[in-house]
Amino acid sequence: MNDLADLYQELIIDHSKRPRNFRRLDATVPGAEGYNPLCGDRVTVYVRMDGDIVADVGFQGEGCAISKASASLMTESVKGKTRSEVETLFSQFHDLVTGVDKSEQLGKLAAFSGLHDFPARVKCGTLAWHTLRAALKRQTEVVSTE
Repeated sequence: MNDLADLYQELIIDHSKRPRNFRRLDATVPGAEGYNPLCGDRVTVYVRMDGDIVADVGFQGEGCAISKASASLMTESVKGKTRSEVETLFSQFHDLVTGVDKSEQLGKLAAFSGLHDFPARVKCGTLAWHTLRAALKRQTEVVSTE
């Protein structure tokens, strides 16, 4: 079990130090902003849709390792998915990190399964996801974890 925990820790550290899709999409793609006042994390998520499919996604921001790694892995996970599939993935991820349902098979996202033991960190892990939902809805208000 320690090997799995170590692997998860390495994955989170890697994605926090070298986040994937850490970029603004072109200026025509609006972004949604998210803020976690408890930790100070800030993220902007940009989504380009091709019909109902997430064609491209990027993010920018500053935050703790959990926040940045979650945003990075999220962007990798939602590319090519429909809005409905993104909503399902959001629900599965949220259930995983809050401890509601630990049985979900979420691939690399399972690295965040231990967050339910640290309620303050759940907000760090879900900030980008809530912001992604706002971006899909073209919401202009800042998403807050409070």
